[in-house]
Amino acid sequence: MTANENMNVVLVGVGGQGILLASAIVATAALDSGYDVKTNEIHGMAQRGGSVLAQVRYGKKVYSPLVPKGTATVLASLEKTEAIRYVDYLAPDGLAVISDQIIVPVTVSSGAATYPDLDEAALRKIFPRLAYVHAVDRAIELGNARAANVILLGSLSTKLDLTDEAWQNAIKKCVKPQFVDLNLKAFYLGRELAQNA
Repeated sequence: MTANENMNVVLVGVGGQGILLASAIVATAALDSGYDVKTNEIHGMAQRGGSVLAQVRYGKKVYSPLVPKGTATVLASLEKTEAIRYVDYLAPDGLAVISDQIIVPVTVSSGAATYPDLDEAALRKIFPRLAYVHAVDRAIELGNARAANVILLGSLSTKLDLTDEAWQNAIKKCVKPQFVDLNLKAFYLGRELAQNA
């Protein structure tokens, strides 16, 4: 990262998936690394399963929390259609980290719309650099499905310039003490899963 560059991270999902916690961990890790950090969260009906967008920007000096479209180093999505909704934020060489989870919106369950057919192959056509992660299944294997957000965080961390120590400290600061060990395991599992992306 040059003196005038900022790292841009966009995290998206559905209300209740832990997007805001994930963005707080990214911001804390960047702040603890000595960067200027700005964040922005849009909680569109987050309590009712609506779309959630969180943006984190860090660098030597950041003037706005808003990630310009086409500049995100990483776009991380905990739900497949949410990744499509925000595809225009990702830089041409950016990494998409997408969980295979499907959350059917009310418009689909009521019959007013259909859920798009988005298997891994279809997503790879849209996102040339893709880490496709079975985050919920892997979180269940760790003992708690709610750790899926931190598995995704571990995957996206492989493309950011923050130290291992900064990530560990951020998780310890942002997560309740009884869940720190679980979340550290989830984070390192996510890193492993993204190594080939």
